[in-house]
Amino acid sequence: MPTKALNRGMRLSFMIVTLFITSTVNTVTDSQEAPTIFGDVTIGPQFSPDPLTVRGMSGGSISGSQVAARSETATGPCTGFVDETPDHTLALTSKFDYLKLEVQSPEDTTMIIKGPGGTWCNDDFDGKNAGMIGEWLAGTYQIWVGSYENGKYLPYTLQITEKLSK
Repeated sequence: MPTKALNRGMRLSFMIVTLFITSTVNTVTDSQEAPTIFGDVTIGPQFSPDPLTVRGMSGGSISGSQVAARSETATGPCTGFVDETPDHTLALTSKFDYLKLEVQSPEDTTMIIKGPGGTWCNDDFDGKNAGMIGEWLAGTYQIWVGSYENGKYLPYTLQITEKLSK
């Protein structure tokens, strides 16, 4: 068999295999629901998927106590540093008797939530991760996720669930 024909055959085979692998990877990627990044979320009771996951980068240059306009709330201290604008907006279409928001990050995080009925802060809800749990009124909530060092940004996921903890 001539060398040119062999090279063409090998290139054609390589292209077919590459196209097959690429289409398989794209199909798998498209079928998985990508989490929202710094997104606005609107949910009602029995939302799906549960837990709902959003991602972001914690931190900023403004003190948590400045954003919250206080140093502490009933749910915890208003510590850390955040951006001026909230990381997420959570709109609840109706009242939730139980809703849990929990940050998961490789380092210590803080959280500030402003919404119907007031402002709430938290630090160390579960270990070093911030979170909030309880009854939530219908309305729009602004959510900030903070870091302890001014200007230090850390990746996080924020899980929202209405399933009771075990």
